[in-house]
Amino acid sequence: MLSGATILRYLERLRVPRPGRPTTAALFALHRAHVERVPYETLEIQLGRPTSIDPGESVERILGGRGGYCYHLNGAFAALLSSLGYRVTWHLAGVQAGADSPAGANGNHLALTLACEGRTWFADVGLADALYTPMPLREGTYSQAGMTFGLRASEAAPGGWRFDHDPQGSFPGMDFRAGPASPADFMAQHEYLSTSPESPFATTACVFRRDAHGVDVLRGCVLTRIDGEGRRKHELTTDQAWFAVLRARFGLALDDLSGSERHGLWNRVREVHLAREAMSQVS
Repeated sequence: MLSGATILRYLERLRVPRPGRPTTAALFALHRAHVERVPYETLEIQLGRPTSIDPGESVERILGGRGGYCYHLNGAFAALLSSLGYRVTWHLAGVQAGADSPAGANGNHLALTLACEGRTWFADVGLADALYTPMPLREGTYSQAGMTFGLRASEAAPGGWRFDHDPQGSFPGMDFRAGPASPADFMAQHEYLSTSPESPFATTACVFRRDAHGVDVLRGCVLTRIDGEGRRKHELTTDQAWFAVLRARFGLALDDLSGSERHGLWNRVREVHLAREAMSQVS
């Protein structure tokens, strides 16, 4: 459980007042604020500074102005919700990276459910360009913030659930098991994602931020806005433009980085981008 002072700092980071009691309305407000103000990002891996998935450390990371990926974001959010009186359950989950990838709850994702006011909710602030608000844990189709999602029984995780992403989304879907999970269940996948040179997080810097109308995505040097008007892309060709977008669009000042670290991060991102452009021209 988080201390009273930490809860207040977390709520200040989200710019949300402390709820008087656990309510569905407060849950939705907290979820919206989290995906709007705490970005999904993998920059520490690009910097060669992999982090732990201890919920307390993830909370401090967020309070320091950073984001993270699913283990950090959902782990910290679960700690906040539990400290506010919600009954939260961790679930072993797996994001299906592409249509040709196998579905299943392989532990590459942490999903959350919680009970509130007589209903069970699926909440996920660590699913990149997906949920803006929680979804009822029942089969159906749900539209929110410019995207349409599906929730149904999972064929790959018997007894569990399948989340089907919007066709515009960055992945086809995600499966999660019904039973509870603990941080130890995710350690192997976290080590792979944060340290393996074959990890997609190691090869490409990515940052996501959801809002009420759509999603901002930064992959390498390409900034994409997806909303009701479609998909618009813009290439960032200088380090000044890249870091300015991180600050203005995603709230990532990165003030803790030295000049050499900033220079090294940009060079890495730009080199990968140029290499991919060269490969696409050859093919």
